[in-house]
Amino acid sequence: MSRSTEPKPAEPVIAEANRSVRERFPFADTRDLADARRGFMGTASENLIRSADGRVVWDLDAYGFLERECPDTANPSLWRQSGLTADHGLFEVVEGIYQVRGFDLSNMTLVEGERGVFVIDPLLCAETAAAGLALYRAHRGERPVTGVLYTHSHVDHFGGVRGVVTDEDVAAGVPVLAPEGFLEHAVSENVYAGTAMNRRAAYMYGAALPKGERGQIGAGLGQTTSTGAVGLIPPTLDITRTGQTETVDGIRMVFQLTPGTEAPAELNLHFPDRAALCMAENATHNLHNLLTLRGAQVRDPRVWARYLTEAVNLFVDASDVAFASHHWPVWGRDHVLAFLSEQRDLYAYLHDQTLRMLNQGMTALEIAEEIEMPPALERAWHTHGYYGSVSHNTKAVYQRYLGWFDGNPAHLWEHPPVEAARRYVEFMGGPDEVVRRAEQSFAAGDFRWVAQVVAHVLFTDPDHARARQLQADALEQLGYGSENGTWRNFYLMGALELRRGPVGTPTSTVAPDLLAALTLEQLFDSLAIRVDGPRSWDADITVRFDLQDADSVTLRLRNGVLTHTVGDGPAAADPDVGITLAETTLRAVLLGVTAPEELADQPGVTITVGDPAKLSALLGHLGTPDPDFAVVTP
Repeated sequence: MSRSTEPKPAEPVIAEANRSVRERFPFADTRDLADARRGFMGTASENLIRSADGRVVWDLDAYGFLERECPDTANPSLWRQSGLTADHGLFEVVEGIYQVRGFDLSNMTLVEGERGVFVIDPLLCAETAAAGLALYRAHRGERPVTGVLYTHSHVDHFGGVRGVVTDEDVAAGVPVLAPEGFLEHAVSENVYAGTAMNRRAAYMYGAALPKGERGQIGAGLGQTTSTGAVGLIPPTLDITRTGQTETVDGIRMVFQLTPGTEAPAELNLHFPDRAALCMAENATHNLHNLLTLRGAQVRDPRVWARYLTEAVNLFVDASDVAFASHHWPVWGRDHVLAFLSEQRDLYAYLHDQTLRMLNQGMTALEIAEEIEMPPALERAWHTHGYYGSVSHNTKAVYQRYLGWFDGNPAHLWEHPPVEAARRYVEFMGGPDEVVRRAEQSFAAGDFRWVAQVVAHVLFTDPDHARARQLQADALEQLGYGSENGTWRNFYLMGALELRRGPVGTPTSTVAPDLLAALTLEQLFDSLAIRVDGPRSWDADITVRFDLQDADSVTLRLRNGVLTHTVGDGPAAADPDVGITLAETTLRAVLLGVTAPEELADQPGVTITVGDPAKLSALLGHLGTPDPDFAVVTP
């Protein structure tokens, strides 16, 4: 078997399966293509968007190859979707509402007011957002930004805010609107489990994969994630209820809160004066995730479906167009109604049928294999699993209701991956024999089994050359056949790292603005997550911080647990060290900006009792997350 590190052609069984996709779905239907191009006004003259130091954070022309015929190495349905989402430029939705599309994973929407322009969802990074705003201004004039709205708490909808407004703009009165709970969820998701999520997001979006027919062709929801500077300016106005109306720069907006749908904090909004409905990320041209592969809280499809019904009842009779924070709009009231109704039925069906089947005793894996979607939904392009999939979404519903355990006691206390792998491989005759048999399965086109069984060899012997190559080849073929963009990226990233070694995590959302937005309680919680428990079992350290403009806070490390107490009480009575300081100074120490040893020399800091070295000792029990941990090997 060849040991080349380069991508390989599609195997005949995958090539034939991809060809058969063309016979199953209505590729002659060009309505989406027409809608995706409708209102095109132009695009940027420079295809590379760069950071201040010259690094490329987005390449507008990276996906030009998608204009060619679909090759055997891609699912034609995903190729079609990727071609639509790669289209970039400024588009008019209706008079006064414009979208910048194809400049990042998400869309930026610009609504013209009496004095300037209101920006909705300023992309993932400052560089792409600034480029999008510059494109808008090139076509519509130098209008100032008079307001910003974050539709929900995912980073690709707020991370580029500093590319469109500054802190000074906001301090001078430019409002920043967001749904209630936005800041808590935006910060906690990207910090608490941010390291693990970013590493898995590197697989999910495939930003490190080469772009091309045998590499990354998109992620279904958009092409991939940009790699520029992520920022956050906290909201100045919360949307707290459905029916709330706000007017910014003469723009009237009516809001619908949709918590627990695509994000824990999310909203839809209607522009009554323009008969336009913004669906945020609650209704896009694909099946979305109920549990994203990068990791998140499981979303509730029952609530999601109910909010879509509510949106239909509230807004459709007064809407000539519906647009979202990804993909392209739909025009015409009948089309808007059909689109939102089918999206609603999609999530309701997945929820209800998964519950029906689990109540018959079926496990998550069995449900995922057996469930069939209604033919009417299968025929609609916008219900396809380009981003979320029916397979992993049904598993998410199962997890939401029943958790990880399938009820079989044999699965209650299984060996962890490495120990189980050693035993499996020994039972099967050793690594070489397993690989020999797996090569036969590969030749037979059973790539799912190859990936499953060879993983045991790699978790027994991660340096087994034949196993690494065979696993890479099997994952690659599974990627070539995937209609789901994130599955393709996961498979191809696995193949890439098996062949070439770790490629790192291109996009990090644990940015200074997000850390600065942590409440003190969230900051203490983020430190507690980092305590090396076993190394800290015997530690007992208490540090009291007397804040100059707030209540005192006491940290105690005991039994491997870091707890915090606000105000006076038994926990604060006899600290090992007491320190008076400003909250900004405390944050600087806890975030690693100021070393504990330098604290006593900072202005306004007083050691009131005890040994200041105790603070260094406490912080010394914190571990450092690994942003490049292994995924396809132990």
